[in-house]
Amino acid sequence: MHKLIFREILSVTMILFAIIDILGAIPVIIQVRQRVGHIESEKASVAVLVLMIGFLFVGDQLLAIIGLDIASFAIAGSLVIFIIAMEMILGVDFFKEEIPQAASIVPIAFPLIAGAGTMTTLLSLKSQYQTQNIMVGIVLNTIVVYFVLKNVKWLEKLLGPIGLSILRKAFGIILLAIAIKLFRSNTHL
Repeated sequence: MHKLIFREILSVTMILFAIIDILGAIPVIIQVRQRVGHIESEKASVAVLVLMIGFLFVGDQLLAIIGLDIASFAIAGSLVIFIIAMEMILGVDFFKEEIPQAASIVPIAFPLIAGAGTMTTLLSLKSQYQTQNIMVGIVLNTIVVYFVLKNVKWLEKLLGPIGLSILRKAFGIILLAIAIKLFRSNTHL
């Protein structure tokens, strides 16, 4: 059995933290919470954990079974992220929630937190790091996600309406750039 290696855990945790970008997602999370009223932080965090660990073990096989490659998966995720970014920038709602309670899973857990970028990164990490170290990194990031989701009301009060508007537009542009980069890198344009 392989032992846990602190350096690997730290590397994986930091890579996933950068890709997940939970701090950058705060404006989107607040926007979704305002629209649906409540985000179940526990439910969303468990969904994130299950999605990431599940994809770590069976992601490449699952995509192969349904005839998809990682690039196609990443392009689809980039389009969803693009639409979310446009919502933030333009102040227009493209996603219409039929069941408000579903916002904890879609679009919060997937594709915002455990989206195509995160999933592709997990598959890449598998080739460089030991699985148990990746799992520890996933758990640590899920704890951070939980605390951000749990304290979203406090963050909303802290920022205020003007701060939220500025943050939403600024992170909308950043999210738009991330979507375009993900799209370009997987279409080789």
